[in-house]
Amino acid sequence: MKKCSIKDLARIIKAAPAGDIAGSVTGVSTDSRIIKPGDCFFAVVGDNFDGHNYVEQAIAKGAVCAVVSKDVEGAPILKVADTVKALGDFARHYRQQADYKVIAITGSVGKTTTRQIAYHVLSRHFRVSQAQKNFNNQIGLPLTLLDADEDTQIVVAELGTNYPGEIAYLTRIALPDVAVITSVCPAHLEGLGDLQTIIEEKLSISEGLQPDGIFIINGDFDQLVSTYKAKDKNIAGFFTFGKSDCCDIQAHDISNHGFGSSFTVDGIQVYLPLPGMGNIDNALAAWAVCSRFGLTIEDFAMAVKTQPAVSMRAEILQIGTLMVLNDSYNANPASMINALDILSKIDSTGKRRLVFICGDMAELGSQTENLHAELGACITGAGVKLVIAVGKFAEIAAEAAKSSAQYHLDIKCFEDALSACNNLKDYIKDYDIILVKGSRIAKLEMAVDMLKELFS
Repeated sequence: MKKCSIKDLARIIKAAPAGDIAGSVTGVSTDSRIIKPGDCFFAVVGDNFDGHNYVEQAIAKGAVCAVVSKDVEGAPILKVADTVKALGDFARHYRQQADYKVIAITGSVGKTTTRQIAYHVLSRHFRVSQAQKNFNNQIGLPLTLLDADEDTQIVVAELGTNYPGEIAYLTRIALPDVAVITSVCPAHLEGLGDLQTIIEEKLSISEGLQPDGIFIINGDFDQLVSTYKAKDKNIAGFFTFGKSDCCDIQAHDISNHGFGSSFTVDGIQVYLPLPGMGNIDNALAAWAVCSRFGLTIEDFAMAVKTQPAVSMRAEILQIGTLMVLNDSYNANPASMINALDILSKIDSTGKRRLVFICGDMAELGSQTENLHAELGACITGAGVKLVIAVGKFAEIAAEAAKSSAQYHLDIKCFEDALSACNNLKDYIKDYDIILVKGSRIAKLEMAVDMLKELFS
């Protein structure tokens, strides 16, 4: 981060200062455990923590000031009404003064993988910074923008949402040069209600575009495209990607293997070492971005063939004799279907048993039970022989699968991940191929860790 005086920071976030504010800020943090000398500590209040309780610790570890919304001991202090808003205000100002370009990516699925692919390819040609982990909310996005080094040329950021208006808020902080929508599907229905609301929310990413900005969306989603066109947005740099003939950037000659895929764009073959049709969409979105920065499809194909797996997202692990498809980071109906499709294609011999450790899908609102029941047919369609359900809604999916199966399907149901983990040794066999997938609340990374303990 470029140095900023504490006085200027106070002015930017409209803070009331207390103490000696003659110093300068060289970084920001909301976590007192990782404070570095020169950081400004923003005391954020969450559901299970209050950053104000750690101001003294942050100052002791080298923070030059703290932004607070409550009266606390210590100095120097910058007091504001809302520390999260202050963090966003500072990030927006910093972004306006920075020389880097911003790529902002949103979508119901595929945000992180698209970001990782774009970062991997662009980094061969530019100095690129990207979001850490899934920093895509009102705290994570500002930290991403502020974390970029002074010589950074491109920042690749994610924008997530749980309720209407969140993306519009975030995009006005990011002020992207390139905005991308990877996909739209039922996700976060608890806060967003229905698919049309999700589409409207995702499209609001364009509201922060720079005047000469570029807007890229998945052209395979007719409702997304038609809603955008109905808004009569006069964005000159508008492009679509996908598999449909109507898309500006289109994949041809698609071949989807168990461990990767290949396709052609403009006559050039691209090999992607990530499994699943969903990752072809992610790669196309990343190519659409890279093409706007002057790269050729040959440049893209050369780089993407070395794309590493993305942790906990369709990540194939060899654990002893087991093959584990670790997709435990999160889940919604579309990503579940994609993961099951990958599972069905991994074993070319058809001789190994397919197992699905299935967790609840969260934030689906009133459609929760129906969407889990609908998952049952997809489970049997993939040829799964054993379902280990974790959570009451995953149990609905397992029961629906058993009812629809035209073959013998075993199901084992558990209330939580710990109970399931304690019983894995009784149900998992050597040479099983196992999909592990559920929303964050399911904590299925515990199951992956237990499989490593049992079979490594």
